[in-house]
Amino acid sequence: MPKFSKNHEAILRLSPEQYRVTQQNGTERPGSGEYLDTQEPGIYVDIVSGEPLFASTDKFESGCGWPSFTQPVEPANVNELRDSTHGMIRTEVRSAHADSHLGHVFTDGPKDRGGLRYCINSAALRFVHRDNMEAEGYADYLKQVEEVQ
Repeated sequence: MPKFSKNHEAILRLSPEQYRVTQQNGTERPGSGEYLDTQEPGIYVDIVSGEPLFASTDKFESGCGWPSFTQPVEPANVNELRDSTHGMIRTEVRSAHADSHLGHVFTDGPKDRGGLRYCINSAALRFVHRDNMEAEGYADYLKQVEEVQ
C-alpha cells in the first residue's frame, strides 16, 4: 500500500476550483460537481494525496446537490472537525494525510445504513474505476466495490 501525504506537486496541478475547495475550504455550487451522478463501481480518492476516501457502494442519491456517502472506505483517512463558520455548527470533513477540505458530514443519511450523510465536493476527489484499482495500487479495496447498490 502506498504512503499518502500532502503532495505539493499535486497541489500545483489542481484546477482553480480544486484548489479553492481543497486548500481554501471552498464549496462547489450544488449540482455542478463532476461525480454527482457517477454510478460506476470504484473508489473515490483525495485529489491531492490519492488516499482512499469513499467507495461507490457507499454512495447514494441524497438530493443535496453534492455526492453523498454513508461512510468512509477507510475511517482513519477522514478527519472530522467542528466548523462554526457561516453562522451554524457543522462537522467538517478533511482528508487525514493531505488535509484537503472535502465537505461536511450530517446525521440525516439513510437510517438503515448508519444514518450519516458525507456531503463531499467532487472537486476534492478523483474517481478510480474498479477496473483500474489494482493497477493504481488500490487492490485492497476491491472487495468493497464489488457491487454498486
